[in-house]
Amino acid sequence: MNTVSAYIVIQDILLPFLLVGLAELGDKTQLAVLVLSTKTRRYKSLLAGVMLAFILTDGIAILFGNYIAQRVPLDYVRIGAGLMFILFGLMTLLQRDKDEEEGSYELKSPFMSGFWLILIAEMGDKTQLAAALFATQYNPLLVFVGVIMALFILSVLTVYLGKIIMEKIDKKIISTIAGIMFILIGASFFL
Repeated sequence: MNTVSAYIVIQDILLPFLLVGLAELGDKTQLAVLVLSTKTRRYKSLLAGVMLAFILTDGIAILFGNYIAQRVPLDYVRIGAGLMFILFGLMTLLQRDKDEEEGSYELKSPFMSGFWLILIAEMGDKTQLAAALFATQYNPLLVFVGVIMALFILSVLTVYLGKIIMEKIDKKIISTIAGIMFILIGASFFL
């Protein structure tokens, strides 16, 4: 591989990696992963579901580029995602008292919870659109590698942070904060 080819490979991976990684810091999807990670001890299962959703949403965006953004009204996607977050929030708040009685704060299926929440939330998200735009300018496979590496690193760190929080803070407080955060994130889709 010559120097020019190496530069192109690095550029096609590094630019999406850095820009998507920075854009995703503190994004609603990472907040959702954080909240979900405080509701389970099956962190690998949660991470697998989250990453599968990222791979599908960003992979589809990269494959189809701007086609999806031009054909599917983003308002519909945002409304669906907002409603889903609000529903998760209400379920978390309602489940909190039941969990206290039963002594359980575990998600029934961390994989499916992470998968569906991120799949819906990421549709039409700025990082998904950025991945699609990068794919129109750079090698789509390398863009995919850069984007998924950024999302994987951030998601691992977020799940680990959730694990630390879970060990240090009362579970009922975590559930209350989680429910409120899901509702606020869901409401933000409508603003």
